[in-house]
Amino acid sequence: MKKKILSVINYIFFLLIGLLFLWLAFRKVNIHQVLNEILQANYFWIGMAIIAAILSHIVRAMRWNLLINSLGYKTRTSTTFYAVMIGYMANMAVPRLGEVTRCGALSKKDNIPFNSLFGTVIAERVFDMIILIIIILGVIFFQVNLVGDFVNRTIIIPLFSNVERNYIPILFFVLILLGFIFLSVLIIRKYMETIRKLPFFDKISNFFKGLLEGVKTIKKIQHKWRFLGYTLLIWVFYSFMIYFPFYAMQGISGLNFGDAVTIMAIGSLGIVAPVPGGIGTYHFITKSLLYELYQIDPATATSFATLTHAAQAIMMLAIGALSFILIFMQNRRMTDGNAELY
Repeated sequence: MKKKILSVINYIFFLLIGLLFLWLAFRKVNIHQVLNEILQANYFWIGMAIIAAILSHIVRAMRWNLLINSLGYKTRTSTTFYAVMIGYMANMAVPRLGEVTRCGALSKKDNIPFNSLFGTVIAERVFDMIILIIIILGVIFFQVNLVGDFVNRTIIIPLFSNVERNYIPILFFVLILLGFIFLSVLIIRKYMETIRKLPFFDKISNFFKGLLEGVKTIKKIQHKWRFLGYTLLIWVFYSFMIYFPFYAMQGISGLNFGDAVTIMAIGSLGIVAPVPGGIGTYHFITKSLLYELYQIDPATATSFATLTHAAQAIMMLAIGALSFILIFMQNRRMTDGNAELY
């Protein structure tokens, strides 16, 4: 009961943070102008962005298959795609729930150990985070005059000034954390034999072994170049998800593909933030980038952020729900087939 209450409190807390950023994004903006620009947008290009998003998710499913195959299991791309989309649908409601949900869906469908699947997802996320950091650093390096000043002014200077003003509490917190870790290691080492005899020890140990096996799949993967190619293709499609909507609005159509990569890379930080569906954080970061870097009118920048986020959210909810039905129908057909055999 306490765990559920804490989960609800945690969800409400991050939802409120998202709503705060949403308010900051829409503050001092003419709402009527925002709505008018959204209504007058060229939805052909929004449709193209949705197609790019769907293609990125198909490639993500194909890449996930490579990791799963490294574990010795065979899966269909259609099944993994359904699982991926179910996961994205879950993420729209609760941050990071999607990783668990897609592993649960595929585990139930293809009878693959959940912990091993979850390990492959962690491997995916770590690899994607490394690629995202490389892209962001590349964006800053190649557009240092444009992006460097923005990052320095809005992130680095405020961060270091806050650290400088609060170095004593930060140092105190770090010392407490290190002391807690050190004490925990000593206690575990001293009572290890007793811990091994606990009834849940084997379950936890087996879970982490499976998790580690899943994480190691990147090292064991047979088609490393294909994995890398799929990864690059995913990020290219992500960039097109930003680039195509440039043509949907007159006030923003002058930007190019390089600008789309910049907005995609830094704007992704708003999506990975622990708020439901990136609500608020994506709007705030994307609007700030368009206004601060490219001097786009604030109302147009807000319209762009709102429209692109809403289009992707609707697509994820619609295809996620359809995927849930289709994977359920696959399970039912398999059950019916087994019933006929026996």
